This record gives sequence, structure tokens and C-alpha cells, in this order.
Amino acid sequence: MDFRVAARTVAETIFVAAAQDPDRVAFRHKTGDQWLEVTTGQAAETVRALAAGLLAAGVQPGDRVALLADTRVEWTYANLAVIATGAILVPIYPTSSVEDCTWVLTDSGASLVICDTERQHTKVTEAGATNVVTIEPFDGSPRTLADLIETGKSTMDSAELAARLDSITPADLAVIIYTSGTTGPPKGCMLNHQNWLTLVEINDTLSYVTGDDVVYLFLPLAHVFAQLEQFACLGCGATLVYFGGDVKRVVAELAEVRPTFLPSVPRIFEKLYTAITGQLDAGTLETAVRVGLEHRRLQRLGVPVPAELAAAFEQLEPLYAKVRAAFGGRVRQALSGAAPIASEVLQFFFAAGVPVLEGYGMTETTGLGTVSTLEHHKLGSVGRGAPGVEVRLADDGEILARGPHLFGGYWRNDAATAEIIDADGWLHTGDLGTMDVDGYVTITGRKKDILITAVGKNIAPANFENELRQSRWISYAVMFGDRRPYPVALITLDEDEIRGWAKDRGLPADLPGLAAHPDVRALVGEVLDKVNARHSHAEQIKRFAILPRDLSIEHNELTPSMKVKRNVVLANHTDLVGSLYA
Repeated sequence: MDFRVAARTVAETIFVAAAQDPDRVAFRHKTGDQWLEVTTGQAAETVRALAAGLLAAGVQPGDRVALLADTRVEWTYANLAVIATGAILVPIYPTSSVEDCTWVLTDSGASLVICDTERQHTKVTEAGATNVVTIEPFDGSPRTLADLIETGKSTMDSAELAARLDSITPADLAVIIYTSGTTGPPKGCMLNHQNWLTLVEINDTLSYVTGDDVVYLFLPLAHVFAQLEQFACLGCGATLVYFGGDVKRVVAELAEVRPTFLPSVPRIFEKLYTAITGQLDAGTLETAVRVGLEHRRLQRLGVPVPAELAAAFEQLEPLYAKVRAAFGGRVRQALSGAAPIASEVLQFFFAAGVPVLEGYGMTETTGLGTVSTLEHHKLGSVGRGAPGVEVRLADDGEILARGPHLFGGYWRNDAATAEIIDADGWLHTGDLGTMDVDGYVTITGRKKDILITAVGKNIAPANFENELRQSRWISYAVMFGDRRPYPVALITLDEDEIRGWAKDRGLPADLPGLAAHPDVRALVGEVLDKVNARHSHAEQIKRFAILPRDLSIEHNELTPSMKVKRNVVLANHTDLVGSLYA
């Protein structure tokens, strides 16, 4: 269905959408066991009232308003209302520590904080916030979002709100997203209205998310990837469905929501892959992938499918249907981003009829960069430069980007901005890659993450780590070896998978006990042997250790977007890594 919101700024998108079709379902969210629908007209009314409430609360153009909440419909209401007043939204990850909150609130100079729960309220007040609004009421809670909305309804000055909206220009700041940062304190990426409008325009050009789509979102809206999807949905009229708040119920909710478009990080796809393929023998898996890929390739080309291949495909259809059902049965396209994903996982889902495409971007590029489409993709590649986006490789293989999607620099940090954007306007991503003759980019590692062993061998650890994580038994793998004689790895166990395996063998159920058990070590060793066999001897991981717990945000080993902080993992386990060289 052709539905495009031609707004001058992203602050106007919900109002323009409502004017075009007020009965269109914009959002769905869960209350108890019920999925409730919100039309564009209802959403626009709520956002307008909340914006008026913010005006009454004294929010001025250019003020920074922090938002600390899980992915929920109120997040979007607050987002749109804040930028409608001409203020600047500053998202904070729900998993952020008090120290993280203190840094973001202080560095941004936020004058108001909106948070969702009593726990988050406690966190931001400990971080020094005094002007706080909560989404959920509790004993002793300050003003709530509902209070602001009611105030806005009773005091709304339509002329003032209209004047605020009219005064906003595409070049004005809309959002400051603090990078999760694997090293050093987070930096605030300044994204303006034009940055977000650019992604909406690109989405329209590619017909990526369409007005007919139902998009299920569980990713943290503090992350640029989730906000990209939010604004894409608003721009094309798709229905955005917010998960119920429990990540353990994501798979169950997929069956309830039955999305047609699914943006996700690789871990969800990896979990489903290991759960399904763990029940298959190697021969069946190989056949299912080979037959499914070839059958669908011929269909896409409009070429007749040979009878023998068609029969084999029909015999495997119950397996393929089971895979599609795990995603709700209607996914026409899924998008994996924020981290690398193995080609084996992509091939399996493509074969089954769930095309999982990869894209590439970063906060500094408004989440945009390269894209893959159903018509134009190569498995294992993150795609080609998006329309209107320039992508090229530097002499050392670093990926460079230029275009209207680039951020306006780091908040109050000109030195860091100058380090990442050169005089010709090219942003230096810090990621290394290759580009084939057709322009398809493949990520090979991080420029600062290359290990150089004592014998001078350059190794991209991401390749090994990603391959190891394809095992159903492994949650994370972190490789070390810089200036050392050989590479080693720290490995964590996938708690859900390993406990089931251990129970069948009468082994201890506790993770520390399993991590130390020789049978588990042998199991992980077999996985490592298979991965090592794909690489040269000088690159192979020679020794490994299994940690008694998984990596975590609480131990500062993962960013809020679940990227590994290699230096922190090393600092937390220095003695253990050292013992692997004893």
C-alpha cells in the first residue's frame, strides 16, 4: 500500500500521518495479555498533548531532555513530543549504570529526565537528576507522563505549539545518542532532523519497510538501529509493534504478532538457528540448505525447477515450515544489524524461506551505510551503499562514508569530531572491509581490533569469535594474542543449551561446575578444532579457558548493544589469560 509521509521535519511526521489517514494503525502494544492498537490519529493526539505538557513544564527549544526507558509505546510518544517542542532528545540505555547515567546527564546538560519505572527513577536521582518525570506511577513518584498529558490537554496553546513546530528546521538537532563505546566514555552523536528524513527517503526509495508491514520491535530504542526502524515505520505507515517487555518471550510473541518485517541483532537468529538445527544431523542440514537455496534461486530467476529438485524441496517443506513458524509464519524479510552474523545462519534461513538480510551503519551515520535488498544481496556481505550514500575503502581497507546521513559531530567534542571526519567530509568508520566489483561490502574486522602476534601475524579476531558463536554451546568467545606468541580465547557457555545437554548426562547443573568439567571442556574443544581447521596454523587458537559465567553489562564487559569490550574482558580476567601462556 502506497503511504508516504512527506514531512518537513521528523517532528511533524506523526501529525502529517494523522492528517492523511487518522484511522491507520500506527502502533500495537501489550497490556496484560492483550495487544492494543493505536491509530495515527490517536497517537498524534497523545503526542500533541504531551508536547503541550512539556511546554507548560518549561521545556525550551534546544533544551536536552533525557529518556531512560525500555522499548515501549510511551518511548515513542516522549520522543516525538520532545522534538516537537524544539528540544533535543537524549536517550539512555535501560541497562545503564548510575555512573553511565551521571556521565550522560552531566555531559549533555539535560534539564529534564523521563524514565519508566521506580528502579530507573532511583538510578537517575542517584545520578543527580532533580527534574524527573516517570511513565509508571509508584508510591512517592514525581509527576508522571500521564500528568503531563492531562496538563497539556487543559492548558494547550495550539498557536504556541504550532509556532514551535514551524520554527524547527531540518538542520536543527533532534537527538543526541551517546555511543556505547568499547573504549573510553561515551560520546554524544548529534543527529539532526535531516539525518532522520534521509533514512525515511532511502526507505521509500527501496520500499524496504512498506505501509503493509507489521514490524515487531524488541531492540532498545536508545540504540540508533531501533530508532531507524521507528522513523521508517512512521514515514511509510507501517504498524510498529512493541514487544511486551520480557526478552525471554520474544519468540513466543513472534507467534502472537506474526510480523512481516523483523529487525534484530544476530543473537536472536543464532538462538533460533541452534535450537532448530540442533535437532538435525549434519547430512539433513546440508541437504536442507543446498536444496532450499537452489530452489528459491531458480524461482527468483523465473527458471523452471527440475522435477528432482522440486521433489526434494517438497520433502523438506515440513522442516522449512517449522522454521517459518518460529518467526510467526509471515516474515517476508528480516534485518540483522549491530554485529556480524555467520553465513551459515543466513543460508539456512534463506533456504527455509525467511530471508535475513544484513546492513551496515553506525550511530555516526544515523544507522545507515550499506543495505541489502531481496533483489540485490550477497550472503555474507552487508550490501552496497544506500541510495545517495557514498561508500569507499581507504588504502588500508578502512570503510569510509560520506553523505547526508552523516552526523553533525560529537556533542561538545570538536577534537573527537575532527578525528573521525576528514577535511573532504569522509567519515572514517574504524571498520575494515573488502568491496567486490559490484560494490558489495564485507566487514573483516575493526581497525583497532586487529591482533598482531609476536611473530608478526595479523589476525582479525571477529572472524574466529563469530564462527565459535555459531555453536549452540557457546555464548561468547573473546580472542587475545596481541604481541603474544599465539592466539588464545576465553569462552562462555550458553546457559540454556549446556544445561539441557548436561542434564541428559547427569552432570552438575550449575554453570561454574559445568565450566570446569572435563566433558564440557572436551565438547568445546571439538567446536574449536572445527573452527581452527578453517584457518592457517599461525592464526589458530592454541589454548582456551571457559569462564564460570557469561559476559555481562553489569561487569562492564558488554556495551548496551551487546558488543564485547575486549579490553575490559582482558582486565577482568588478566590472570586467567596469562595462565594460557604459562
